[in-house]
Amino acid sequence: MLIYRGVRYFLAAVFLWSGITKLLDPVSFGVLIEAYGLIPKTWVMPAAILLASLEIIAGAGLIPDIYGSLAIIAGMGVLFIVILSYGIYMGLDIDCGCFGPQDPEFKAFHGLRAALYRDFVLMAGVLYLYAWRYYRSVRPDRLKELFTRFTIQKEMKFE
Repeated sequence: MLIYRGVRYFLAAVFLWSGITKLLDPVSFGVLIEAYGLIPKTWVMPAAILLASLEIIAGAGLIPDIYGSLAIIAGMGVLFIVILSYGIYMGLDIDCGCFGPQDPEFKAFHGLRAALYRDFVLMAGVLYLYAWRYYRSVRPDRLKELFTRFTIQKEMKFE
């Protein structure tokens, strides 16, 4: 159980850090998204804000193990792997955009392969969490259950 929590907290921290740094400077993140040339220019800023927000929401939800958080992280992981693979295939010399403008790759570029390998490691963590849940019959909490448990505990304190 300790390894399960450690991997979960590590993934949560990575996605929280990544999302927060991107949301603090969405314009720079938008420039990075635009460099891939995959979406129309009018969609760049909404996509930058949406992706960063999803990373924060999923990362925050993974800490208490809320149902759906791991699925969002897995989906984003697959999306990032596909986009990075496309960038490598096209020979793009751009930053991956993984951790916002403060990322060392932002200054050095040439980081798509390293970012792809890093995403594979993160996806291995996601697969580990899914395997643990399956073999140990661990069921994440639904947000409603978590809220109900919190309000019941609060009511019991006031009685």
